[in-house]
Amino acid sequence: MTTNPGSDGGVPATQPVGANLDAPAQVPPSPAKGMFGITGTGDVSGFGGLVRRRPTTVDSPRPFGGYFDEVYDALEEAYPGFADAVEKVVVDRGELTLHIRPDRIAEVCQIMRDDESLRFELCSSVDGVDYLGSDERRLHVTYQLTSMTYRRRVRLEAAVAVGTSLPSVTSIYPTADWQEREIYDMFGVVFDGHPNLTRILMPDDWEGHPQRKDYPLGGVPVEYKGAEIPPPDQRRVYQ
Repeated sequence: MTTNPGSDGGVPATQPVGANLDAPAQVPPSPAKGMFGITGTGDVSGFGGLVRRRPTTVDSPRPFGGYFDEVYDALEEAYPGFADAVEKVVVDRGELTLHIRPDRIAEVCQIMRDDESLRFELCSSVDGVDYLGSDERRLHVTYQLTSMTYRRRVRLEAAVAVGTSLPSVTSIYPTADWQEREIYDMFGVVFDGHPNLTRILMPDDWEGHPQRKDYPLGGVPVEYKGAEIPPPDQRRVYQ
């Protein structure tokens, strides 16, 4: 530790050796880098005991179990382009995920909603994920569908590269409207055909997409009762 006398004659400030209090916003060099100089494991505790598993998605063999086989067979029968549209089927932790070609996602959603054997009437959530460093098509969009008729759930997932767009499903599932806007705002995925694809959380003139894993780790200074609290990246850096 090093001690610096306070400029106002008050309590001296202490600065950990190696800390850089004036660090600018940093671009993460790797999504697997943790605090305290930890690299490779993804352990952000600093103790080096945690290991981050790389996501692996491989085709699950049939039978899938439960109602999953019925959903698969019903979609295959109702959708002529099934073989070309479905990239893989993954059953994990009791959940069924159909990985769909990006350009076919709206067609599949239409069939999932309208076919009498499927009847997935509700899209409860549309989510974005950034698999930086582990997938060339790093931006994944997932659609959580619920059949209130048959009391079933299924997940659709489409993966796109940066700069590639997806068809909007808002005309099929109106609940996707604001959720697609949020994914556009946070991850930069463009949804073709969306009625009003504008930012929803950040200001209209904001640069970049904050939930991408290569987004700079900056901050905005906050004033509190006359004292200015610096952004997180300028408070302390563990090295």
